Amino acid sequence: MAVLGALPSDLRCRPIREADWEGVVDCLCRGFPERDRSYWIQALTRLSQRPAVAEFEKYGFALEKAGRIVGVVLTLYTRYQGQEGDEIRCNLSSWSVDAEFRSYGAMLVATVLKRRDVTYTNISPAPATLKANRALGFRLFSSGQFAFLPALNSVPRSCRVLEVRPDLAEMAMLPDSERYILTEHSALGCLSLICICDGAAFPLVLMPRRILRGLLPCYQIIYCRSLADLSRNAGAMGRFLLRSGSLLCVVDAKEPIAGLFGWYRPNRGLKYFKGPRPPSPGDLTFTELVIFGP
Repeated sequence: MAVLGALPSDLRCRPIREADWEGVVDCLCRGFPERDRSYWIQALTRLSQRPAVAEFEKYGFALEKAGRIVGVVLTLYTRYQGQEGDEIRCNLSSWSVDAEFRSYGAMLVATVLKRRDVTYTNISPAPATLKANRALGFRLFSSGQFAFLPALNSVPRSCRVLEVRPDLAEMAMLPDSERYILTEHSALGCLSLICICDGAAFPLVLMPRRILRGLLPCYQIIYCRSLADLSRNAGAMGRFLLRSGSLLCVVDAKEPIAGLFGWYRPNRGLKYFKGPRPPSPGDLTFTELVIFGP
């Protein structure tokens, strides 16, 4: 691995501009041959439509040699409102460097990792990048996945589940930050729900997926306040999902989840973070999985 800060004179790292899209897509297609050009064009288009966050780069950084893009890392910045003040997260995505420049790949990512007040995440690290991730200071926030059948949970009589829509009165029971998460993810193709239980409202965001080589349909949990809340509302959510014939859900976790009927799969879907506030397992909001698609 090259020493950080020691770029050759003919190689430079700079922010991605819209004029770079063709070169960026070419590089990403070389690095991810299983994806076609339309996937990456949609990814960049959706990034262009996201609201800017302060002074941060809108697309990410490119490694350039003699006018040709030979490395790319995309950045998805989001500002979150929390009880302890605003928090900024950056999901690093689609890290790709051409083979002859791979020794400078860590330098490309290190260009992004300059802010100590930002929490950086990598939710789909390629096996070849794990060593570099650890060297850059990334740590696990989820070490496996829990697959469960929510309809097997009991449903308290007071619980009901509602699909989010703009005129839903129960949206007023949630804080502004969660209303924003629900509406934005609904617009991005997720299933946004509110579970009303004992007079309290619990937000849930699910994304339709297929696992086991695309053979088995399921829902991935994109947002819940906590895994304990997910367990509490699983039965009501499961009955709601049964209407569309869906039985299986998957959520990131570090261990089996109390109160849910399912099985824990360690070392699946490893997810890393670097920064002051690790995301909770079960929080994949505004990440590449949602913005770009699975």
